[in-house]
Amino acid sequence: MTEVCKGKKLKAVSPLFAGWQETMVWSCLQDVMGTVYGTASPEGSGKYGAAAAVLGDFIFLAGEPEKELLSFLDENCRAEFRILVPRSEEWFEVIGRQFGPRAKKITRYALKKEPGVFEREALLKAASSLPEGYSLCLIDKELYEACRENTWSRDLVSQFETYEDYQRLGLGAAVRYGNELVSGASSYTSYEGGIEIEIDTRKDHRRRGLAFACGARLILECLDRGLYPSWDAQNLWSVALAEKLGYHFDQEYTAFEVYG
Repeated sequence: MTEVCKGKKLKAVSPLFAGWQETMVWSCLQDVMGTVYGTASPEGSGKYGAAAAVLGDFIFLAGEPEKELLSFLDENCRAEFRILVPRSEEWFEVIGRQFGPRAKKITRYALKKEPGVFEREALLKAASSLPEGYSLCLIDKELYEACRENTWSRDLVSQFETYEDYQRLGLGAAVRYGNELVSGASSYTSYEGGIEIEIDTRKDHRRRGLAFACGARLILECLDRGLYPSWDAQNLWSVALAEKLGYHFDQEYTAFEVYG
């Protein structure tokens, strides 16, 4: 049987995720954001054989590959788009059987988590590198609402239902062109001690260094607040931007984009 894990059940399922260097998993295990689902182990005794940490567009799969868990998620966590991240290759075949052609195998890129790696002077220079006509500031209530109104910028704040939630848990920097929001770097999610960064730029303002500048501003703000700005890359462009800001590449990993 698959169920939501809270309290003692969350503690019981946590060992399946032990050592996984993924902040969205941490968010779920810390009960800051997201939900953890567990499927009971055949041995019973309150143990779990498989589990999923679900947060935003992401589902992280741990434990023994379990069709029951995937069927439950497919039925109860249905969305137009999900990213499944299995902890081991053993999940690949089960994912293929459950989702069929709806699942597309992709490569994502992990960056190392190195708290002391950032050079403040370089980040200050980057944050002040905007072209003429652009301005940079932290995301306030007005900009939070602006992010929600635009498809391209929605993920900057989409995991925080209200501005009060964002103010309490989130953090972000935005670039304006005149009065228009055109780029942002923000917390896609938050965990105890840090955030997971999301960066987006409006299509007609790309390739002007805006993501570089607002990314630097957000990292600086994290450092000032004692938070770690974690970065996970969807593509090689994101890896290059992260490295330009001071991160170091860690490894590729396999995930699955699931549609419908």
